[in-house]
Amino acid sequence: MLTALPLWFEITSLVILCLLLVGDLVLAVKRPHVPKPLEAAVWVGFYSLLAVVFALVLFWMGDAEHAGQFLAGWLTEYSLSIDNLFVFIVIMTRFAVPVRYQQEALFAGIIIALILRAIFIVIGAQLIENFSWIFYLFGAFLLYTAYTQAFGKQEEEGQKDNALTRFARKHLKISDRFDKGKLRVTINGKRFFTPMILVIVALGTTDLLFALDSIPAIFGITTSPFLVFAANVFALMGLRQLYFLLGHLLERLEYLKYGIAAILVFIGVKLVLHALHTNEVPFINGGRSVHWAPEIGTWASLGFIAAAMVVATMASLTKMWVDRRAGRLPDEQERRQEYSVGESDAGGERPH
Repeated sequence: MLTALPLWFEITSLVILCLLLVGDLVLAVKRPHVPKPLEAAVWVGFYSLLAVVFALVLFWMGDAEHAGQFLAGWLTEYSLSIDNLFVFIVIMTRFAVPVRYQQEALFAGIIIALILRAIFIVIGAQLIENFSWIFYLFGAFLLYTAYTQAFGKQEEEGQKDNALTRFARKHLKISDRFDKGKLRVTINGKRFFTPMILVIVALGTTDLLFALDSIPAIFGITTSPFLVFAANVFALMGLRQLYFLLGHLLERLEYLKYGIAAILVFIGVKLVLHALHTNEVPFINGGRSVHWAPEIGTWASLGFIAAAMVVATMASLTKMWVDRRAGRLPDEQERRQEYSVGESDAGGERPH
């Protein structure tokens, strides 16, 4: 059981973290541009280093358990966020969003993700506090999610309109071209939404689905709402730059989904084992806890999560290298040209 951190520290930390995240997103709107690989890599590295520094602060203010739970939770959320980026790319491609306007769409997607995750964290914390058997449901849900992650048809995610997107298409007046990332434009004296509204609706719906996956996963690492929210904020930091850094390379990280699935299976099993120790379901062991069930520690969780992502990434990069040597993949220059398609197609500017 974690000892509580000082309330002033939690409040101050969350305010600073949210300001950092919002500041990064505001900077993207004020200085719209497509980050160069070096610039994106520097920012991703900076935010990753910031997460490690925050873990050290947690160690100083609390103990090693606080730091370990945060790091394990952050890595879990970060891995799921990378998976989220793949669907973002599919959505951007399907709606033909010009590259120079994708920053605005990512801005909206990240803000929606932060809000949805905050809501689910509050709900999840209340469920855990009142119903410890909810860990059984969380565990079963993560095992199912892991199966769909590894064997489902992920390429279809984001490729079709969902109910909200179809509703928006049917009931909103939408122009046929983008206009500097704006949501509304005036054409011949009439007000229209731009296709950006459809992109935001699609991204928001995707964020909802990923929040349903990620929040039970991180509650399998820590039940501290503060650590859960902090890990989510750090996972969203640098996500915009990571999007432009990896680009369509994500599509070629073939084994990444198996690494994420392994993490979800691991946490799902961890949740079920934990639930057996605090059993409240009458038909399982007569409602009594199962003391022989092993508990998986925080540092073991951290090691497994890190190892799963490293192995999946290295295996994917190795296969990509082999495929390129065999002529089954285009070279890096062709890949960049493919990714930059649409940058020159700014969608045109309508008369206002």
